Amino acid sequence: MEIIALQEGNYVANSKKEFKLLSDGSNDSGLKMAIQPFVIITDNDVVLLDFGLGFVNNGVPFIYEILRKNNIEPQQITKVLVSHLHKDHIEGIGYFENGNLVQNFPNATIYIQKREIDFALEQINNPSYVPEILNQLEKLPNVELLNADSGQITDEIFYEVSAGHTQFHQVFWIKADDEIVFYGADDLPQKIYWSMHVAYKTDFDGKRARESRKKWEQQAKDENWKVLFYHDMKEPILEFIEEEMKYVS
Repeated sequence: MEIIALQEGNYVANSKKEFKLLSDGSNDSGLKMAIQPFVIITDNDVVLLDFGLGFVNNGVPFIYEILRKNNIEPQQITKVLVSHLHKDHIEGIGYFENGNLVQNFPNATIYIQKREIDFALEQINNPSYVPEILNQLEKLPNVELLNADSGQITDEIFYEVSAGHTQFHQVFWIKADDEIVFYGADDLPQKIYWSMHVAYKTDFDGKRARESRKKWEQQAKDENWKVLFYHDMKEPILEFIEEEMKYVS
């Protein structure tokens, strides 16, 4: 199994959820974070974990540029696993042209929690969401809606509704080649969340997210997981090996 962090860069987000690329020595105020979807390559699939931001450079989606830097063509993506629908995780699904959504990955099957769509559509005037995208999701022919609290997508891909950061936020495990990769998305966005044990008020259910992190940390140690951090600006991948842990560049 191969893991690739698609590092879009480090950003600062203001109260309006506008994302600005951080420059060296920047004094911009706001929440600072990395944006980095992941690609997992197994013998059976090329899986994208979340879409990232929807920036376009000279008519080319930014995520295409990052994929190609890692020797992956966009059409090679077979599945996209969506954790939740905040703009920094979903905007990279595509762009609008003459009022129509042009998908960046039209040939991939996209897995989204149906209840997360319903929840997001209720968040009127919440700047974390892009209503134009939300209104298109259930119409897309390649979207597969998940309704269960946990389940199995393939023999290798498993999901669970963690319901911390958003009401129907979901996390994923990919198990292949005697390895376990865990993606906690925004219920475990950075490694520091494991050392602080904080229930964040910005989460839908901060206490539940905190308790989930404690549970996952023990499981990661017991089962030697490789853990992916979508927003960590220093180390995107943490590997547990025999009660120890190391970063994977």
